[in-house]
Formats: sequence, C-alpha cells, structure tokens
Amino acid sequence: MRPGRRAWIAAALVLLAGGGFLVFEQAWLAVKARIATEWIDAAFEAHLEDGEIHLPWSWADTHPVARLEVPRLGIRRTVLSGASGSSLAFGPGHVHGTAPPNGRGNCVLAGHRDSWFAFLQDLRVGEEIRLQTRGESRRYEVAGLERVSMWDLDATAASGEDQLTLITCYPFDGLTTSEWRYIVRCTKRSSGDVLRSALRPAPRGIVASQGGY
Repeated sequence: MRPGRRAWIAAALVLLAGGGFLVFEQAWLAVKARIATEWIDAAFEAHLEDGEIHLPWSWADTHPVARLEVPRLGIRRTVLSGASGSSLAFGPGHVHGTAPPNGRGNCVLAGHRDSWFAFLQDLRVGEEIRLQTRGESRRYEVAGLERVSMWDLDATAASGEDQLTLITCYPFDGLTTSEWRYIVRCTKRSSGDVLRSALRPAPRGIVASQGGY
C-alpha cells in the first residue's frame, strides 16, 4: 500500500473516531440531563411533602424550591435555589437577594435562553403563569416583555407589589455572549381573575406594555 494512501486511511479513521466520540458524548450528556431532571423533580415532591430541603443528589450545591408552569405552552420547570452557573446547568434558578418564590415583593428567576427559558420568546402579554411552592400555588399574568441592556438592568429591584420576573439572555438564537437580556414581568392575579380569552401577541424586539421602552 502506498504511503499516501495509508495516510488518507489513517486520517479517515481518526475523523471517524472523533465523530463517534462526539456522538457518544452528546448522547451521554442527554442521558445525564434526563436523570438529573428526574432526581430534581423527585426532590421537589419530597419538599412539598415535609417542607425540608432535599438535595437532588448528595453532592449537589442547590435544591429545588418551586415549580414554574405555563399551561398554554405545556411548560413545566422545577426551579432551583440560586442562579449560579452550576445551578442553571440543571434548571432555572431563583436569584438570591430577591423575594422568595410566591413571597412578598419581586421574585426573580433566571434561565438559559437555549434550554430552560427558551420558551420565553413564545410568551404573550396576558399569558397565565403558575408558580407552585409548598405553601401556595399562585397564578401570575404576563404584564410586560422587554429587551434591555444588562448595564441598564433593574429587573432584580425590590418591589412593594408581589411580582414574578423571568430573565434570560437575548437574542434567543445567539451563539455568543450578549449584553442584552430578555425580561418577562408578571403581576399576581387575584383569586377572581380569569385568563383573558384573547391574548395579545408580543411583537419581536424591544417591547413593553408598561410605559414602553
């Protein structure tokens, strides 16, 4: 066999091996993510039972504190304590220093735009969002959608009203780090409120229902 041909075969084998490794790695990551989600959900169910902190696995540095649901979209996400990189890898996180989930004030949740919070781009003004904790299952309504610079971000500011704020990076299809953030501001619904029959579609880009942007 000619040396040149042997080199081509060797290179092809290396490429095949590399491709196979990448496929295996992605499959393994998907399996780990599925297992982690099941453990996190189980830990939250245990928390609902006794109100104690339950780690999803023994070495975890976070724990589930709430469950976020969007009925129209069929979305269900278990919210973790903290919004560090290690927490956000496994689900949306509650930003420390803001009001606790379903607590008094402004509760802020953060999540990655390409996974846990990708659905934020499909939300509409008037959308019903539910947040479940051990003490309460509360309904919120999307009141405003905004795109703001991270340098002008005031989404974590305290509030005298009971609010829910969802944050992710923007644009949703971006592949690099961005200074922009997409903000969904929600207000608490009273027990007598009913979901509006005709939700107003949210324009793409910079939008806000409260005073504009």
